[in-house]
Amino acid sequence: MFGPQGHQDTGIAKNIRVIEWLKADLLASLAALYRAMLRGSEERLLDAFSSIIITCYVLGRRLGISFTRMDLKLENKLRQGIEEGHEMERWYGDLSALLAHLVEKKR
Repeated sequence: MFGPQGHQDTGIAKNIRVIEWLKADLLASLAALYRAMLRGSEERLLDAFSSIIITCYVLGRRLGISFTRMDLKLENKLRQGIEEGHEMERWYGDLSALLAHLVEKKR
Protein backbone atom coordinates (compact mmCIF):
# COMPACT_ATOMS: atom_id res chain seq x y z
CA MET A 1 0.00 0.00 0.00
CA PHE A 2 1.98 2.90 -1.31
CA GLY A 3 1.06 6.43 -2.14
CA PRO A 4 -1.78 8.46 -0.64
CA GLN A 5 -3.99 5.39 -0.15
CA GLY A 6 -1.26 3.68 1.87
CA HIS A 7 -1.13 6.64 4.24
CA GLN A 8 -4.90 6.49 4.71
CA ASP A 9 -4.77 2.76 5.45
CA THR A 10 -1.97 3.34 7.95
CA GLY A 11 -4.01 6.10 9.60
CA ILE A 12 -7.05 3.84 9.87
CA ALA A 13 -4.97 1.03 11.38
CA LYS A 14 -3.39 3.46 13.83
CA ASN A 15 -6.82 4.80 14.83
CA ILE A 16 -8.06 1.24 15.44
CA ARG A 17 -5.03 0.52 17.63
CA VAL A 18 -5.60 3.73 19.57
CA ILE A 19 -9.27 2.87 20.11
CA GLU A 20 -8.31 -0.57 21.40
CA TRP A 21 -5.71 1.00 23.68
CA LEU A 22 -8.29 3.47 25.03
CA LYS A 23 -10.76 0.65 25.70
CA ALA A 24 -8.09 -1.21 27.68
CA ASP A 25 -7.17 2.01 29.50
CA LEU A 26 -10.81 2.52 30.45
CA LEU A 27 -10.94 -0.95 31.97
CA ALA A 28 -7.65 -0.38 33.81
CA SER A 29 -8.95 2.93 35.19
CA LEU A 30 -12.15 1.25 36.34
CA ALA A 31 -10.09 -1.42 38.12
CA ALA A 32 -8.01 1.34 39.73
CA LEU A 33 -11.24 2.98 40.90
CA TYR A 34 -12.40 -0.26 42.54
CA ARG A 35 -9.02 -0.67 44.24
CA ALA A 36 -9.12 2.94 45.47
CA MET A 37 -12.62 2.39 46.87
CA LEU A 38 -11.33 -0.59 48.84
CA ARG A 39 -8.34 1.33 50.19
CA GLY A 40 -10.25 4.52 50.90
CA SER A 41 -7.64 6.81 49.38
CA GLU A 42 -9.19 10.07 48.18
CA GLU A 43 -6.17 10.88 46.00
CA ARG A 44 -6.41 7.50 44.25
CA LEU A 45 -10.16 7.96 43.81
CA LEU A 46 -9.61 11.37 42.21
CA ASP A 47 -6.92 9.95 39.96
CA ALA A 48 -9.13 7.06 38.83
CA PHE A 49 -12.20 9.26 38.26
CA SER A 50 -10.22 11.82 36.26
CA SER A 51 -8.61 9.06 34.17
CA ILE A 52 -12.02 7.56 33.39
CA ILE A 53 -13.46 10.92 32.36
CA ILE A 54 -10.46 11.80 30.17
CA THR A 55 -10.46 8.39 28.52
CA CYS A 56 -14.20 8.60 27.79
CA TYR A 57 -13.84 12.00 26.16
CA VAL A 58 -10.82 10.97 24.08
CA LEU A 59 -12.43 7.67 23.07
CA GLY A 60 -15.54 9.55 21.99
CA ARG A 61 -13.39 11.90 19.93
CA ARG A 62 -11.58 8.97 18.27
CA LEU A 63 -15.03 7.59 17.39
CA GLY A 64 -16.01 10.87 15.74
CA ILE A 65 -17.87 12.63 18.56
CA SER A 66 -16.77 16.14 19.41
CA PHE A 67 -16.14 17.27 22.97
CA THR A 68 -18.94 19.82 22.55
CA ARG A 69 -21.44 17.13 21.53
CA MET A 70 -20.34 15.03 24.51
CA ASP A 71 -20.91 17.99 26.83
CA LEU A 72 -24.33 18.73 25.33
CA LYS A 73 -25.39 15.09 25.58
CA LEU A 74 -24.21 14.94 29.18
CA GLU A 75 -26.27 18.02 30.07
CA ASN A 76 -29.31 16.64 28.21
CA LYS A 77 -29.04 13.30 30.03
CA LEU A 78 -28.82 15.11 33.36
CA ARG A 79 -31.92 17.17 32.53
CA GLN A 80 -33.72 14.01 31.43
CA GLY A 81 -32.79 12.24 34.66
CA ILE A 82 -34.02 15.20 36.68
CA GLU A 83 -37.33 15.33 34.80
CA GLU A 84 -37.85 11.57 35.08
CA GLY A 85 -37.05 11.54 38.78
CA HIS A 86 -33.92 9.38 38.67
CA GLU A 87 -33.21 7.82 42.08
CA MET A 88 -29.96 9.74 42.59
CA GLU A 89 -31.89 12.94 41.95
CA ARG A 90 -34.83 12.05 44.19
CA TRP A 91 -32.68 10.79 47.05
CA TYR A 92 -29.75 13.21 46.97
CA GLY A 93 -30.21 15.85 44.24
CA ASP A 94 -26.95 14.72 42.63
CA LEU A 95 -28.06 15.27 39.04
CA SER A 96 -29.20 18.85 39.72
CA ALA A 97 -25.96 19.55 41.58
CA LEU A 98 -23.86 18.22 38.68
CA LEU A 99 -25.89 20.10 36.08
CA ALA A 100 -25.55 23.34 38.08
CA HIS A 101 -21.79 22.74 38.34
CA LEU A 102 -21.43 22.19 34.59
CA VAL A 103 -23.56 25.21 33.70
CA GLU A 104 -21.68 27.44 36.17
CA LYS A 105 -18.32 26.20 34.86
CA LYS A 106 -19.25 27.35 31.34
CA ARG A 107 -19.69 30.97 32.49
